[in-house]
Amino acid sequence: MGSGRLSGKVAIVTGAASGIGLAAAELFRREGAEVVGSDIAAADDIFEADAGSEDDVRRLVEQAVWKHGGLDIMFANAGISGGLASIFEQTAEDWAEILRVDLIGPFLAIKHAAPALKARGGGSIICTASVAGLRSGAGGAAYSAAKAGVINLVATAAQQLSGSGIRVNAICPGLIETGMTELIYRTAREKGAGDRIGELNPLRRGGEPAEIANAALFLASDESSYVNGQALVVDGGLSSSHPTAPRFDIRAE
Repeated sequence: MGSGRLSGKVAIVTGAASGIGLAAAELFRREGAEVVGSDIAAADDIFEADAGSEDDVRRLVEQAVWKHGGLDIMFANAGISGGLASIFEQTAEDWAEILRVDLIGPFLAIKHAAPALKARGGGSIICTASVAGLRSGAGGAAYSAAKAGVINLVATAAQQLSGSGIRVNAICPGLIETGMTELIYRTAREKGAGDRIGELNPLRRGGEPAEIANAALFLASDESSYVNGQALVVDGGLSSSHPTAPRFDIRAE
C-alpha cells in the first residue's frame, strides 16, 4: 500500500475530461486513490455519464463499487456555465438545463454516493460551487442561482448525514482558466489585455485548475476530518471585498 494522502481510497470525479476535474483526477491518482472519472462523453479512463441524470449517476456509483469494492470520495465537479445572458434574455428551458446539471447534479451525487460511503464507515463528498454563488458579478443569473443552491445543499446534506461519518463540503472557485472560461481568456488576449485578467483580484491573476484540485485534495483527505458543511472559497481574495477601485500603492516610509 502506498503512502499517498489518498492511499487505499476510491474516488469518483465527475467532469473529469478537462479543467478542474481532469486536474483533480490526476492529483487524486498521484496521491494513491483509485479514481473513476466521468464526463458527458466517454474517453480513455472516462466513464460516460450525464451528471444531471439520475440513472447515469446511479450507474456511475455502482460501477465504482463493483470495480473497486467500495467508494470513499465523491467529487461532484461537472457543470455548465449557461453563458452570460441576462434574466430577460434567458428562457425557462435555459434555466431548467443549467439547474439540472449544476444543482440537481450535485444533489444526485450526494444521494447516490452517500450509501456507498456509509458502507465504508464514512468518507468525503465535495461539490464544485463558485464565487458566483456568493454574490452577483461572477456569472450569469441561472448559473449563479444554481451555485448558491450548491452552497446551501452541502450545508443541508451535512446535517442530514449526521452520525454517518460522511463530510459534505463545497469549493467556490474564482476565475480559473478552463474550457468554461476560455472565451473570457481568449478575448482578453486577442485584445492585448491578457495581463488584465484577474485585475480585480488582490493576487492580480486568474487561477489554475491545479489550485482548485489542491483544495479538493484537502477536502478529500483525512486532513480535513473536522471540516463539514462548509463552502471553501479559492479565489485569490476576489470575494474578500465588495468591488472597489484601488486608489493606493504600497509606499516606503
